[in-house]
Amino acid sequence: MLTILFLGDIVGEPGRSAVIARLPELKKKLALDFAIVNGENAAAGRGITPRLSIDLLRAGASVITTGDHVWDQKDIFGYIDTEPRLLRPINYPDGAPGAGTIVLETPKGKIGVINVQARTFMRPILENPFPTLDRSVKEMRAETPVIIVDAHGETTSEKIAIGRYLDGRVSAVLGTHTHVQTADEQIFPGGTAFLCDAGMCGPIHSILGRAIEPIVNRFISNLPAPFPVAQGEVRLRGALLEIDENTGHALSIRRVDEPGAVEAPAT
Repeated sequence: MLTILFLGDIVGEPGRSAVIARLPELKKKLALDFAIVNGENAAAGRGITPRLSIDLLRAGASVITTGDHVWDQKDIFGYIDTEPRLLRPINYPDGAPGAGTIVLETPKGKIGVINVQARTFMRPILENPFPTLDRSVKEMRAETPVIIVDAHGETTSEKIAIGRYLDGRVSAVLGTHTHVQTADEQIFPGGTAFLCDAGMCGPIHSILGRAIEPIVNRFISNLPAPFPVAQGEVRLRGALLEIDENTGHALSIRRVDEPGAVEAPAT
């Protein structure tokens, strides 16, 4: 059995500091074989830098996925081709820097990860994810039945459709992007685990990880304003998976909601 942790969108300095601090401990506490984190908002709430990618990998992330903000930090363009464990959505046109898939060897066998971006209400509008996933999954299953898909999208319907479409062909489809952890974790009939949104790793007294007042004022006034990352208590949210390494079928899925600070040992 493989135990895999998937953490949702990391938001700014509070989120990334918490993940870097807690991930080594969580790997031991949960007996993890593999950890995936979505890092597309790790840099001041938008994008990711080479340094932050390196920090997350050194802390224990096996793979970093992204989404629509992957290019927001310009120095990522020259870096993403050098680090195959940092993914961008697979449905960018041919010639885009980086890659949207990876297969990594572990002591219990190979694990594949696919990063895909949905299209409804998303910018930029990328290639249709469904035929793109068909090709990628078919190719990856020649190497391993254990495949985790990060479905980065706005609407619940499109992410559920991706999960249902891939049921029985991948081990899990886990949604990201909306920063709000959903309560629909389940295993579909074909053996694919699903969660519509993993949630975020960031400040919980916030609006999607951002300071509350500027966003409320924006809704009231319609005037543009900066949205700084919030401060205060941080939670790490995502999903914990148990996967049969021989069949690739999910055995269990449960939501994760961990404190961002390392807890003091009991006395």
